[in-house]
Amino acid sequence: MLEDVPITVDFRQAAHAQEWAASAMSLRPWRAEFFAAFAELIGHEGGARRVLELGSGPGFLAEQLLGSHDSLSYVALDFSPTMHELARQRLGALATRAEFVQRSLRDADWGQGLGHFDFVVTHQAVHELRHKRYATPLHAQVRELLRPGGAYLVCDHFFGEGGMSNGNLYMTAQEQREALLAAGFTQVEQVLLKGGLVLHRAS
Repeated sequence: MLEDVPITVDFRQAAHAQEWAASAMSLRPWRAEFFAAFAELIGHEGGARRVLELGSGPGFLAEQLLGSHDSLSYVALDFSPTMHELARQRLGALATRAEFVQRSLRDADWGQGLGHFDFVVTHQAVHELRHKRYATPLHAQVRELLRPGGAYLVCDHFFGEGGMSNGNLYMTAQEQREALLAAGFTQVEQVLLKGGLVLHRAS
């Protein structure tokens, strides 16, 4: 099927965003392991680094990365103003090192004017495009935003055993790898798979 999967929760609505942010970590406490993996991957390279997070939400990943690496410059991109406000509250003083950009990844020009990055990261956001067919075009746009030697760290739910049940919205771990390769990345490594989530590093 090529029809988009309808949304059930609209994060542009304050009540939906606040409810999700309040329960996300308790529902999937292993998310903390994924955040730590992101921080470790970024920490392997020294020096100042510019990071773009796609679908940055209430700032869980930003808090981990900015708190772990003093030299990071951070751009948090999300379509929900409520999520940005929740992120600012969560980050506190760390928010001074972040730029908050309100854009939708469904818009063709979402990356315009952002510049280039050493890392682009995303956690549980790719499926919010509402159909897996949008993944490869998104990844190709990300590739254009990476500096030479940069890396794309992408984590999302996967379809199949131990994962999600909607094969139109979610990809298998192998489909996620293939989507990254189809977007022009030549090295794709599976870093962590747990609790229905999978993290890939692509360069």
